[in-house]
Amino acid sequence: MSDPEDSAGLSGEDLQTWAALATVLEWLPAALDTQLGRDADLTHFEYGVLYALASAPDQTLRMSVLAGYANSSLSRLSRAASRLESKAWVRRVPDPTDGRYTLAILTDLGQRKVDQATPGHERTVHRLVLDPLTQPQTRQLREISRRIMRAIRDEEGWQPPPRATRST
Repeated sequence: MSDPEDSAGLSGEDLQTWAALATVLEWLPAALDTQLGRDADLTHFEYGVLYALASAPDQTLRMSVLAGYANSSLSRLSRAASRLESKAWVRRVPDPTDGRYTLAILTDLGQRKVDQATPGHERTVHRLVLDPLTQPQTRQLREISRRIMRAIRDEEGWQPPPRATRST
């Protein structure tokens, strides 16, 4: 059992910083889900799955890789993939190189859904996250986010493909 006296606790600026970040972590997903649900009949999670597939070579990823990108269990991803399959946006097939794995493949209809959903999503990201910040603050946010990611897990998260990034 840990001694409460040993705990650094949260107070002052530390508590204010944590409260602000915790609030963003709660409010931002709901705001993204609201926009994507209204405009594209997608959750942010589903959009992320479609976007990752659209960015992948041959628009195909193993479900296990996709689950890692989405920080998701395979069962959660499978439920989302079933919904996406029911709309004909994704299809799943056994991996021909190793039948123990399943591939998720973005369909042409799924690519059209990504193309339709992306402009509104990008506008929302700009309005809620990027536009309120100066360019130096945007770079700081990127570096701060990467540091927090490395503190959580000693691995890289999903990275946009080189063609999708522009130097800032």
